[in-house]
Amino acid sequence: MDCIGFICEPEHPVFGAVAERLSARGFDVQFLRPGNPVARADIDDLAALVNTTLRPESFSALRYADRVGVETWNGFLPTTALACRLVALHGLEQVGCQVPTVWFEKPDHDYIARTRYAWDGIPANSDEGDFYQARVREEPVEYKYFAVNDGRETHLRAIQVRSEVSGLDHVISEETVEVTLAARVRELLDRFGARALCVEFVESKEGFYAQAVDPAPGFTGTGMERRVADSIASLTTIGA
Repeated sequence: MDCIGFICEPEHPVFGAVAERLSARGFDVQFLRPGNPVARADIDDLAALVNTTLRPESFSALRYADRVGVETWNGFLPTTALACRLVALHGLEQVGCQVPTVWFEKPDHDYIARTRYAWDGIPANSDEGDFYQARVREEPVEYKYFAVNDGRETHLRAIQVRSEVSGLDHVISEETVEVTLAARVRELLDRFGARALCVEFVESKEGFYAQAVDPAPGFTGTGMERRVADSIASLTTIGA
């Protein structure tokens, strides 16, 4: 029986349901606690490794899995590259997205302070960052485009979320996928060899800006559990 490892809490609202779907298809599912080192022997026994968090322990596990030929979703390269915020912005620009201006010294314009790496979260002091990204949105609303490849085609879902003072996002509604944005998200996924990602867009008078990439998306509010399960299953001999 093919065993799939999830670096994920078993109670995750989306990946917990995905794991149940895979179990019903005949897969053995093993949960590996985020933040805990993953033993190499545990990885050796897997048919595939799924990571849902941006943590050093996850990167080490993905790197080892890639090295020994265990299929990964996503792999070490796309996860670490797209978690580097400046690399992600450059990648978005290369596929035709409009991206905010970036400065390495505080500008006279309205800005968002950023850390260089997504795994560092937001700056402890919201006014001090490793770099500064132009604030381009006019409303506290973001459009998140989730992409997942099931081994045959890439599926897209767009949702509108409102940023809350708590730092959490509140899903407002499902959005109609804008064809041009969707094509650019698909191209980004293909260029980095990723299986899944999320691109965050905001709207201004000049149109849509792509301002961030999540290489370990949680898919909350998307209703894509079946698509995600299909994608993970396709990595294995059972799902191939």
